[in-house]
Amino acid sequence: MKIYIVRHGETALNAEGVLQGRLNEPLNQNGRELAEITGKAMKDIHFDYCISSPLDRAKETAEIILRESENDISYTIDERIIEIGFDDMEGKKIAERGDEGLKFFKDPFHFAGFSNGETIQDVCSRTQDFLKELIAKDDGKTYLISTHGCAMRGMVNYLSDDPEDYWLGHAPYNCSFTIIEAEGGKARITDVDKVYYDPSLIVDHYKN
Repeated sequence: MKIYIVRHGETALNAEGVLQGRLNEPLNQNGRELAEITGKAMKDIHFDYCISSPLDRAKETAEIILRESENDISYTIDERIIEIGFDDMEGKKIAERGDEGLKFFKDPFHFAGFSNGETIQDVCSRTQDFLKELIAKDDGKTYLISTHGCAMRGMVNYLSDDPEDYWLGHAPYNCSFTIIEAEGGKARITDVDKVYYDPSLIVDHYKN
């Protein structure tokens, strides 16, 4: 089986470099265009199933990619792949919490979590539960999974060559993929941060 895990397209809050978490922000025009380009470039890929986070930006990304890649299927929702809950930090920039905020990116496994929010361990637990359940199906099918940056990194962390490097150097780019191949209940990552659009269009909104 093959699993294509995509981070949603750009939103207005992404472009401002703020933390969205559970805020239900839609794609902006650039995000829709990236998803359209991505979908068109994936016409040779047949998806058997699609599963999305319940947030609109992930659902819209899935809808556009499926439409433009000419995969006539619908998606289902799984709450386990929703984005990390930042609670009182949602809609704010990470720098607003100074060194504490920077620790979220620099040393996430030792980051205690924002007030009333989730920890990285929480995200890993629920997203990996989802992925392991999917891999256990061992059905030979091809899946499109539409999710979020932190959720994506948490989902595949246990398959990484270096699980201590949670972010793999940076947050996933909008409309970038982590691709997994699985057989007999065993899985491996074959691509990280793969884009199906011109790499010159990549923007890392959280690099600072």
